[in-house]
Amino acid sequence: MSARPFRRSLPLAAAVLAASLIAVSAQADDPAPADATLTADLNTLLADPRLANAQAGVEVLDATTGEVLYARQPQALFTPASTLKTVTSTAALDLLGADYRFTTEVRTVGKTYGDTLVGDLVLKGGGDPSLLAQDLDDLAAKVAATGVTTVTGRVLADSTRYDATPLGPGWAWDDEAYSYSPQISGLTVANDAEYMMDTVRVTVTPGAAGENAKVTLNPAEAPMKFTGTVATGAAGSGSSVGVDRRHGSNDVALSGSIPSGSAPVTSWLTVDNPGTYAGQVFAGALAKHGVKVVRGVQAAAGSETSQPLAEHSSKTLAELIVPMLKISNNGIAEHLTKEIGKVKGGRGDWATGINQVNAFLKANNITGPTTRQVDGSGLSRYDLTTPAKMADLLKVAQTKPWFDAWYNALPVAGNPDRMVGGTLAARMRGTKAENNVHAKSGSMGGVDNLLGYATAPDGRKLAFVVMVNNYAGTSPRPVVDAIAVRLAAGPAATAQLKSKSLVAPTGSGDNATGTRWEDCETLAHC
Repeated sequence: MSARPFRRSLPLAAAVLAASLIAVSAQADDPAPADATLTADLNTLLADPRLANAQAGVEVLDATTGEVLYARQPQALFTPASTLKTVTSTAALDLLGADYRFTTEVRTVGKTYGDTLVGDLVLKGGGDPSLLAQDLDDLAAKVAATGVTTVTGRVLADSTRYDATPLGPGWAWDDEAYSYSPQISGLTVANDAEYMMDTVRVTVTPGAAGENAKVTLNPAEAPMKFTGTVATGAAGSGSSVGVDRRHGSNDVALSGSIPSGSAPVTSWLTVDNPGTYAGQVFAGALAKHGVKVVRGVQAAAGSETSQPLAEHSSKTLAELIVPMLKISNNGIAEHLTKEIGKVKGGRGDWATGINQVNAFLKANNITGPTTRQVDGSGLSRYDLTTPAKMADLLKVAQTKPWFDAWYNALPVAGNPDRMVGGTLAARMRGTKAENNVHAKSGSMGGVDNLLGYATAPDGRKLAFVVMVNNYAGTSPRPVVDAIAVRLAAGPAATAQLKSKSLVAPTGSGDNATGTRWEDCETLAHC
């Protein structure tokens, strides 16, 4: 048997052609570097053993000229995770406009006689991802101000602006109970000023040792049904509070114990059927304002003939992208995707919205190899994109009239202010990247990405994309951050970065036991 079967089985001309094609392909994927020093430095960082069996794709551009300064696998496909929110937010700003607002209405079905509405009140959702319980209270006050004190019919919760599919393609079933995986609906209510839509706060407060702990809901109208109990243990004993919503229901199983004298434990859970949930919160607000609804809350068909009574408008889109990008609010991203579909394509569903997003990318010449987007937040593992495409997006975004608002909405490295630093608040502190790098993070199990802008020591604005997929074991986040620091600090930082690892943050923000938006990064789900 020959020791060189390839040469014996392939004609010389074919071998030469194959070699040339391989060389051309490699050159196309990893183009010749424009900055030799940067190339050497980034190659050194990417040789870190934490990336030994992972896939890494990087592209760095001069943000002003578009010149590629560094590239590694720029055309390879990667799971974007929450960096996909940069695509959704730029498309929304371009297609809907920075001043776009969502509107929620209260409408009447029937006639009013004195203080009695003989008929129904319709709470008509306009897709607002930021509708708060306080906003529903304000709408209830407007109803009461008309003099109505009795509604003989129902509160009809109208979610029909969007389709009836609540969860995105490829979303994990065991994520459903967590706050970063809300059900998407044309009508939903958020639980706090960070717009944690479709969630309820479950607070467990210890009693005396041996007693059951107290469990409270906020909002109280949330349709949760509890089974089990949380015991109060001796002071100083361990905490093992379990608050788990069962799949496909609003049944919540309580378990474990909490030490006597300890601080309450708050967990954030999503609620099944967000439209009806919002209707129940609205009905509760009506009762507080002296308006009695006789027949409770039901889902609207969406075809009811009704008359306008009151309305609420959201903040502008330019304002809503701040929590979407800063704290990686998945729900806002998904609402924007369906809203784009509704406004531009006539259907409030993921497929129509994403078709419009793809048209935006094509119109701006952001193309390349075939990629795949199935949702707006990046929560799905079906999503795939390339570093080059994301870098092109960063380049194009700078030419848009809404760029300043979008750039300022990106998390700022190392800034401790929650609505400035966002998911990067604890990252790259004490480095030249602090208060310099504006970038969106994205992480899942085996995925850690970062893309955005860094200002180099010579004043040049650099656009960069770092995507790491398919790692197991030790997190490569220190390497990802080191690349951003190198761009902000210049060649002088290289020796320090080689000898001193940047430490990935641990913990889960200000709520170590519940699940909030920042936890989805800590838990690798955003």
